Amino acid sequence: MLHKQLQRRGIRDPNVLAVMGKVPRERFLPPELRNQAYADQALPIECGQTISQPYIVALMTQALQLTGGETVLEIGTGSGYQAAVLAELVPRVISIERHESLSRQAEKVLAELGYRNVVLVIGDGSLGYSDESPYDRIIVTAAVSEVPPSLFEQLDEGGILVAPTGDRNSQTLQAIRKSGGRPRVRNLSACRFVPLIGEQGWSKLENRVRWFSETVACVEPPAIDGHGGPSYTDFKTRPQGSSTVVLPVATSNSQIAGTIIAAVVKP
Repeated sequence: MLHKQLQRRGIRDPNVLAVMGKVPRERFLPPELRNQAYADQALPIECGQTISQPYIVALMTQALQLTGGETVLEIGTGSGYQAAVLAELVPRVISIERHESLSRQAEKVLAELGYRNVVLVIGDGSLGYSDESPYDRIIVTAAVSEVPPSLFEQLDEGGILVAPTGDRNSQTLQAIRKSGGRPRVRNLSACRFVPLIGEQGWSKLENRVRWFSETVACVEPPAIDGHGGPSYTDFKTRPQGSSTVVLPVATSNSQIAGTIIAAVVKP
């Protein structure tokens, strides 16, 4: 059923269609929402985030034009569902999430499903992850007013970055190819995602003000789209002054605030 729904809406890449039918979306949702896993709508997860509707996940994945050998940087791990979809298509995915609890939960589900080619990073997604740049593809699963300079800088020449750009209330999903060091933009669809919070994204204060005003004004806030393990053997901290911590996935060092937990790929 999902396969046919996506085809009707313009998803044509056979690899994307196959993966969308393979990855168990329900495993990335709270138990009380699993009966809605394949409804074509965004659903809430922890920390005020959402898991994107299947169509948006498929559309963004298709727009990356993956050939099977790319390294992909994902901004906004959320539930981990998009990372799992990508991990079925490419050999390496690096996914950044600012909420540690979300990253740990995604790590757990990805590990249980047998993924070992995903590296999970806890940190400011608006700054990307320069340690492994440049990236062949970058996917941003939160709204930005414009593409953060750090992300475009970390995109390899000829690479594609997919992101929802616009204001707080509505965005346009765009596929941006880096050509001659400059962006070539293709508009894909209207959309609405949660904001990307960070140094080169929306500020936490702006987000709190927006959340408060919407909560007071709306009995039922409008639906928003967005979101949105490796086994721990050892870890290394970055130089003093850095907030990043690198771990291979599934460790119990939850007291380490900082960021990276290694994570998941199917051989």
